[in-house]
Amino acid sequence: MRILGIDPGLQVCGYACLDSDGDTETIVEAGVLRTSSDSPLAGKLDQIGEDIETLLERFRPDVVAVEELYSHYAHPRTAILMGHARGVILQKSAAAHLEVKSYAATRIKKSLTGNGRASKEQMQRTMQTILALPEVPKPADVADAMAVALCCANALSRAVV
Repeated sequence: MRILGIDPGLQVCGYACLDSDGDTETIVEAGVLRTSSDSPLAGKLDQIGEDIETLLERFRPDVVAVEELYSHYAHPRTAILMGHARGVILQKSAAAHLEVKSYAATRIKKSLTGNGRASKEQMQRTMQTILALPEVPKPADVADAMAVALCCANALSRAVV
């Protein structure tokens, strides 16, 4: 099974393509998509849409796993802006007739570290260890995308058993 994990963001969007046979997970590719900081919102969303289409065509995933929105009460505007990016990702995945799975950040962290409030650094080190990577994945958006893909792989393998 091929899973495309996405950590949605308006400026930086992490992605990780993961192959899983139910026992072993291998990262095919991981990185970030960036939008121009001086682009208007509509331009950023268009760029995200184009980049997601490119990833879907290149990797041909069976499932797209996306981190759910998290909103801190002091920063609701951030969640609203991220929601725009997440909406584009969901729409492009649906247009490609792909199954989409959403996971809360606390669930992802707890399933991989045992701590639903794990730090960014802890998630990066955990991804390095679990996936036997030669170095810590950077930036943190890449590790987050790997984590959402791995959480999805684990959830799907448990559902099959």
